[in-house]
Amino acid sequence: MTAVAFDSLKDIASADVAEKRVLIRTDLNVPMADGQISDATRIERLLPTFRVLASRGAKIVILSHLGRPDGKPVAKYSLKPVADKLAAMLGATVAFADDCVGPAAEAVVKALEPGQIAMLENVRFHKEEEENDPAFAAELAKLGDIYVNDAFSVSHRAHASTEAVAHLLPAYAGPSLLAEIGAFKVALEKPERPVAAIVGGSKVSTKIAVLGNLAQKMDYLFIGGGMANTFLYADGVAVGKSLCEPNAIDTVKEIRAKAEAAGCKIVLPVDAVVAREFKANAETEVVPVGEVPADAMILDIGPRSVAEFTGLIEGCKTLLWNGPVGAFEIPPFGEGTFALAREAAALTQAGKIVTIAGGGDTVAALNAASVTDKFTYVSTAGGAFLEWLEGRTLPGVAALIR
Repeated sequence: MTAVAFDSLKDIASADVAEKRVLIRTDLNVPMADGQISDATRIERLLPTFRVLASRGAKIVILSHLGRPDGKPVAKYSLKPVADKLAAMLGATVAFADDCVGPAAEAVVKALEPGQIAMLENVRFHKEEEENDPAFAAELAKLGDIYVNDAFSVSHRAHASTEAVAHLLPAYAGPSLLAEIGAFKVALEKPERPVAAIVGGSKVSTKIAVLGNLAQKMDYLFIGGGMANTFLYADGVAVGKSLCEPNAIDTVKEIRAKAEAAGCKIVLPVDAVVAREFKANAETEVVPVGEVPADAMILDIGPRSVAEFTGLIEGCKTLLWNGPVGAFEIPPFGEGTFALAREAAALTQAGKIVTIAGGGDTVAALNAASVTDKFTYVSTAGGAFLEWLEGRTLPGVAALIR
């Protein structure tokens, strides 16, 4: 999908929403523990949108999913606790319907006055949601005058509430979705160069499309984590007992060929932190990548690699990051990731680079390094972020472009 197409997305800020039922697809799939919300970040991010729409006289009807109830009502996946939390955070009443279609939903929506908010029950309580069923989408559409997608993180799913319903009502993009797309356009479509990407993770096989796409768009492609071992192995470097995919050698060669053709330099670690045991505070040593002991595992990049990576990043104007460069969850194997994160954050704060990061493990690593709020933009989207990096069209976004 082209940058021109994205420029044609209609912003809900431009719509007349006064006294209109605004059906807004959100991602309120918040983490729960013992029936309580353990992290309300996703709710908090949407508060400004709800407040602005309410101030403009909209009748706000919220759609979302929670968990994987497999197409049937499951009490622990009810959105009622989310509605209660939203009401508390807004300091306003949030009506709740115990279904997302049918008489219960219709009655709650019909009772809304301008400026009021209702949340409908989990759309995934109906199997038709994930089947992208047209009849189910039509039932959802009956509840709104305007449709808004403000859930980039689920827009890679062609579901009824993200794709089909967008064809049945005047469709707009919400501010959160537009912010995500704006950030990715900065990194992938019109980056200020030099532009680099850090791609980490365990296996090349899970990120073939990501690496192949980025190799054709970046000036530098830094590869870390377990997938760096496979690149090293393909170069004839012994990696001991490290995680490695010998069957991916041909894939590595294809990625290298794409990078060479596009003038992208692939940067691999030059030293590594190794250990004989994969456990917290295991005994470690730092060795050059060509001298990994046969009985040891590479579990992080070493200090020379950190210095080389950061030296190149200092000369860049844009940095995209997906995936840690070591087993950061277990000390001391997060030091390489944390050092890179702190350097990127410092450069961002100094106004020298634009930094965009995303993916669950990446966000967790940035949080552990206490630098999340120092990056230009951090996406909480998982699958949607990866599919964007692969260069794929997201059905939920494409449906808004007509």
